[in-house]
Order: sequence, then C-alpha cells, then structure tokens
Amino acid sequence: MSDELNKEKQIHRRDVLKWGAVAGAAVAVGASGLGGLAPLFKPAATASKKSEGKSDNDQIVPFYGKHQAGITTAHQTYVYFAALDVKSSDKADVISLFRNWTSLTQLLTSGAALSGEQKNKYMPPQDTGESQDLAPANLTVTFGFGAGFFEKDGKDRFGLKDKKPKHLADIPPMPNDKLDQKQGGGDIVIQVCADNEQTAFHAVRNLIKQAVGVCEVRFLNKGFLSGGKNGETPRNLFGFKDGTGNQSTKDENLMNSIVWVQSGELDWMTGGTYMAFRKIKMFLEIWDRSSLKEQEDTFGRVKSSGAPFGQKKETDPVKLNQIPADSHVSVAKSTGRQILRRAFSYTDGIDPKTGYVDAGLLFISFQKDPDRQFVPMLKALAAKDALNEYTQTIGSSLFACPGGCKKGEYIAQKLLES
Repeated sequence: MSDELNKEKQIHRRDVLKWGAVAGAAVAVGASGLGGLAPLFKPAATASKKSEGKSDNDQIVPFYGKHQAGITTAHQTYVYFAALDVKSSDKADVISLFRNWTSLTQLLTSGAALSGEQKNKYMPPQDTGESQDLAPANLTVTFGFGAGFFEKDGKDRFGLKDKKPKHLADIPPMPNDKLDQKQGGGDIVIQVCADNEQTAFHAVRNLIKQAVGVCEVRFLNKGFLSGGKNGETPRNLFGFKDGTGNQSTKDENLMNSIVWVQSGELDWMTGGTYMAFRKIKMFLEIWDRSSLKEQEDTFGRVKSSGAPFGQKKETDPVKLNQIPADSHVSVAKSTGRQILRRAFSYTDGIDPKTGYVDAGLLFISFQKDPDRQFVPMLKALAAKDALNEYTQTIGSSLFACPGGCKKGEYIAQKLLES
C-alpha cells in the first residue's frame, strides 16, 4: 500500500514539473521587446573553459551582421537540423518567439551561459547546462521560413501571405524520390552548426525549449562531416570528396551572384537566401560491393585524390569529354548552374525493414534563385545521374532565410513587423 502511495506521489510530482515547464516556456514566449529579454537570458558571470589551446574568442562566429551566420561560414563538423510547425494562430506569439530566439542565439554563439547561479532551487534551471564548460566551438544558428508559414490550406495565417518570397514553394518531386512527409516540409527551420556536437545539441535543445506552446518539432536530424587533418575537402559516406565544386565563400562578388538575394525580391529577403534541403538515403551495402572502377565512373572522379578523370588535382577543371556522360560530376556540370553546398552525413542505426545501416546525406544548399539554380540541376540529376542507383531521397524542403540583423533588432523583424 505504501509503495502505491509513493508511486502516486511520484506521478503527481512529474505532472507538476511537466506543467511547470510548459508554463515557464509560455512565460518566456510571451515576453515582449528586446529590453524584456535581458532578465530572461542573463549571461553568467563565469566564462566557459578553453579547449584545444584556443581562446573562446578564436571560436566565436559573430551573430550580428548583414547576413545570417552558418551559410558562408567555414563548414563546421556537426549539425542539428530542425524543422518546426507553428501551432499558434497568434502573430504576437511568433514575434515574441523570434525576439527570444534572437537574444538566446546571441548569448549562445558568444559562449555565454544563459544565467548565473540558480537562486531558487525549487524551480527548473534556466540553462540545461550541458555546455557549461565548453567553448563556443564556432557555433552558428540559421533561421528560415517554409511556404506553410505564410499560407496553409488556402488561409493567410498571419496576414503575411503577400510577403511570401516569389521562389518559395515545395521542391518538385523527382521520379526516384520516396518522400516521407515527416522528414520534409516545415514552417520554420533552425540549422545549428558547431565544431563540438554537445555544444550544437545544447543550442538546439534550448531553442526548441523556448518554442513550447507556439511550435511543435516536425523533424530533427543530426549530421557530421569532417575535413582532412590539413584542411582537405571532407568526404561523404561513399568515400568521395563532398563540396569540391563550391566557389570561394570569401569572394563577395561570387557569393552575391550565387547565394545572396540582392534585388527583385521583398525587402525582408535582401541579404538573405534560399535553403534547399534533401535527406538522401545511401545504400551503403550495395555500394560497398561495387568495384572501384564502377564507383569512380559513377562520380567521374578519382576516389583517392578527388581529381576529375584526365586531371591530376581535385581542383583541376572538369573535362566533360573525358568522363562518363551519366556520372554525377558530368550531369551536374553540364547544367551550368552554381549553388553553395553545405552538406553533412548522417547515420541513424539500422533500417528495420532491410536490416541495413540507415545512413546517408543531409544535402543542404544555398542559392539566391532556386528556380534558376537548384531545381534545373536537380531535374537533370534525377533524369540521368548514375548515382541514383545507390541513393534515394526520403525528405525534401525549401526555406527562405532572411538577412541578418543588427544589435537592437531581431531575426526576421522586417518580415514579422511589415
């Protein structure tokens, strides 16, 4: 009898904590004005410890700027890629959420803890705490909006239907796709990248925590991609270099021509970009049984060096007449389109249907005009890319990422207050 009473007390206590957490998040989301956020997210007095011989300042990517970080930023090792659906019908809730997210992100990316010592030990701590002793690790957070944020089931959700960017629409399904609706779409995207996995998880965990009562998580993917010890191009799970064709992100003119929206769009998109996302399953067991020649013919590159056929170095120009016409490189290059790839690999245990390793690529790219850049390339690859034999896309999304913000502003302010 006493055991049953104790069990009942424990259940009641969990319920109280659960509803207390929801109420606490609701209070956080309801805060208005950037000035009101200072007490909500108060930096701790103690700084995080240094790691790998670098100072914290060496591992900080500035949050404020003309563009959002995490796009042309040097590719980090880990990503948490979250899509959320907005459940609240109140625009004020969304504005408060983005105010909170902005304040929180600025603190997290600067390496600050969310608060000092907890004074009331009977309340949940403000910071979940798992990154307390870690450096910022080049943490970046990038936000974007899906088409469903503006209009859903024919309804103008927040009076922003006429502010929907002209290129924001679902990516057309391709013949080889086997899309899972739970692995694509989404009203809001949060891309969290860092060179420490725990730092990245801490950030996405606390950002999601702030959205309780306003949004629900649609999907959350974890990815990784490591470059060589001397800064070589990272390799995907097929063992080939990934991102060789990217242009230099340090060339502002090139990035303006490929990535950043400059004109011809709504004002809130100036300095922003479009983020394409494709979750691509790789059939590793089939690939691993393929000969080296077949693998190299599939990509059109030498596996060890990354050099295109007929060349010596990875960065040597591709000669289309020397590589198979259906190779991945040949098909992509023949379109003449340029995008900025920022992909990560993923593994997710064992596929219960096949017994094979569930693994693949979280393909992420940025472009200023997906209709002219990304979609034509995707259609060409879907039609004749030899790589299709070893892959299948299971998730697909397109998001519009606003430009960056200045101190005193919040992310997407020009959109949400227009």
